[in-house]
This record gives sequence, C-alpha cells and structure tokens, in this order.
Amino acid sequence: MTARTLVLLRHAKAEDPGDLDDFERSLTTRGRADADAAGAWLADQRLHPRLVLCSPAVRTRQTWQGVAISLAQSAPDAPTAEVRYVQDLYDGGRTEVVDLLRAVPDTVPTVLIVGHNPTMSDVSTLLQSAQPVALSLRTAGLAVHRTDSSWSSTEPGSLPYVLGHTARG
Repeated sequence: MTARTLVLLRHAKAEDPGDLDDFERSLTTRGRADADAAGAWLADQRLHPRLVLCSPAVRTRQTWQGVAISLAQSAPDAPTAEVRYVQDLYDGGRTEVVDLLRAVPDTVPTVLIVGHNPTMSDVSTLLQSAQPVALSLRTAGLAVHRTDSSWSSTEPGSLPYVLGHTARG
C-alpha cells in the first residue's frame, strides 16, 4: 500500500479579536508572511496536498491562500489540490477531524488540514503511535504524520509523527 501523509497546520498569526467576531479575524502582516513561509516549506519538503480540508474562518482561509500561492510559485507543475471548507474544523474537535480523515478516499496520498488550536495540537498528539509526545503547535506550526494504512482506518496511534516545523516569514 502507498504511504499516506497528513499535514496539520495551525493557522498563521491573526489579529486580536477586539470588537470582531472570532470567525471574522484576519491574519496580521506577520501572519501573511508566515503563511507564505509555510507554503515554501511544504514545497521544499515535497509535500503537495491533493486534498485540503480547511476551516471556513477568515484566518484559516487566508492561511491556506498564502500557502497555496507559495506552493504554486515553488512547484508550478504540482497537481492542484481539491479544497473543502469544513465547518466542523471550526466548531468541532479532534473527533470530528478523525471522522473527516476516515472519509478520505485512499486515492488521496497527501491531506492538509488547516485549523485551529487546541484541536490541531490535540489531533497530532492523538494520532501518534506508541508513546505520544504532546505537541503545542504555535501559529503557522505544521505537524506531519505518515502511515501505510488506509485513511478509513485512522484511529488514535495510527499515524506516526514524522516531522514538524514552525513557519516564519
């Protein structure tokens, strides 16, 4: 069976809420630069998602936009990812993320999830095999997990953590 790769990405630095609704928070200037840096890092690692599951919040959409532009510039021949904006990535927790992964077709080799903390860190810790190391992803933090198993068999301990990075532009 072909290896499957999951990349979890916590959104980049967002503005303080102030009077804004949390859902509407935009990225800061630093956040935009960090999102671009995350895309460049993914390209350097040859991690080109075929499916992107993204929270519909403004800051996660903007993070994906920066990543996508950087990926396209770094690897113009890479296949274009299918992007799905999933409300459960804003409202839900780790159970909803695992359920989303279980529904991914096995023809998809690499999935990128752009979401929020604490969920992204919780999912990374949950999916690690053997003795998990609790992760606390910083803004624009990435956690890469890999398995030879089917997406439908995703469960706690089934996707070992192989690589991490905090993108800074």
